[in-house]
Amino acid sequence: MTESTPAALRLDLDQPEGPALWRDDQRYWRGMTAATADREPPVAVIGLEALLHNARSMLERAGGTPIRVASKSIRVRAVQDAVLALPGYAGILAYTLPEALWLAAEENGGSAGSAGSGVEDVVVGYPTADRTAIRALAADETLARRVTLMVDSVEHLDLIDSAVAPTARPPVRVAIELDSSFTAPGLGRLGVWRSPIATVEQATALARVILARPGFALVGMMAYESQIAGVGNRPGGNPVKALALGRVIDWMQSQSAGELAERRGAVVRAVRELADLEFVNGGGTGSLESTSADRSVTEVAAGSGLFGGHLFDTYSRFTPAPAAAFALPVVRKPRPDMATVLGGGWVASGPPAPDRLPRIVWPRGTRMQAREMAGEVQTPLSGRGAAALRVGDRVWFRHTKSGELAEHVDEFCVVEDGEVTAVVPSYRGEGKAFL
Repeated sequence: MTESTPAALRLDLDQPEGPALWRDDQRYWRGMTAATADREPPVAVIGLEALLHNARSMLERAGGTPIRVASKSIRVRAVQDAVLALPGYAGILAYTLPEALWLAAEENGGSAGSAGSGVEDVVVGYPTADRTAIRALAADETLARRVTLMVDSVEHLDLIDSAVAPTARPPVRVAIELDSSFTAPGLGRLGVWRSPIATVEQATALARVILARPGFALVGMMAYESQIAGVGNRPGGNPVKALALGRVIDWMQSQSAGELAERRGAVVRAVRELADLEFVNGGGTGSLESTSADRSVTEVAAGSGLFGGHLFDTYSRFTPAPAAAFALPVVRKPRPDMATVLGGGWVASGPPAPDRLPRIVWPRGTRMQAREMAGEVQTPLSGRGAAALRVGDRVWFRHTKSGELAEHVDEFCVVEDGEVTAVVPSYRGEGKAFL
């Protein structure tokens, strides 16, 4: 095994696509076990070939529209740096302002060992109420030039001014977020509750306030259609019910995409008459095709599809490779036909449901127990796969989401051609926790 610094992580779009090893789960997961055999679990891995496949696939689905990397869906700087080095990817969509400042800082050379000098274009995808971070942004002209804040109300402008007076700072770059939810007949409001700005009138009213206030520069807009990007259209469960539900989701997403393209287009045109917008951001991994087809959008945001959490197993439009996974050790055999792994309760955010749990991918024929499921201290397993396990063996899981996995581990082993070629830290491994 050869270890290298995170800076050695490199993706090459010109590299010929090799065999899709992940489609042969016996070979893929046994290979991951062999590659990491000298490391004590829990161990997290990134399959480099699978990561490159996913990066290519997302570029193809975006159809030439630049992709802004959603960092919360990765939380590994070496991966973010490697993806940003690819043509077609540009900029970071951060989760919090402290994270954005860390990524954009000149003294922050990117991933450990990198020769870079921070990310030059970071948009914070959510409004901030962190006055300390706002003061840090205002105190550094480079950060103020590189970082854009999200706003959707006058109150956000007031909060920024309360942290640093407009006369005591460089202009703060801001973008307006547009509500992208959809109200469907019989289904009601669909989509997440985010911005209160939904119409041309509301967007232009806020834009005029921003433009009239000293200390601000309106540079962009954002609209995230979660009911398309974040909802799989091929749900599991009872086949008959799943088929019927899938047809309803297909109809809803088609209707929502059409409504949003018309409304977003009108809003963007109206705001552009007032301000010279640098970008209009939209979408997510699950909606790259429909969002990039909207001519009012200049860039799409995506990140989860790079790691390919099992949430995307319910989408018909694409099939990402399982680029990120983790293994836990078997520590007891409560019965000969069972095995218990240490820990396992790495449950994803969102509505509590079985699909928020990690998915067992190896060995085959292994399942959790209905009365315990994935536990903080242990996860009992049964089935023919569990019967063959012995104390000291490992079980492989995929997380529902993508970046949330990085909150549980300090580092990822990068596996290429059956060997660990790099070990890269997560945000947590670099001592960072941004919420």
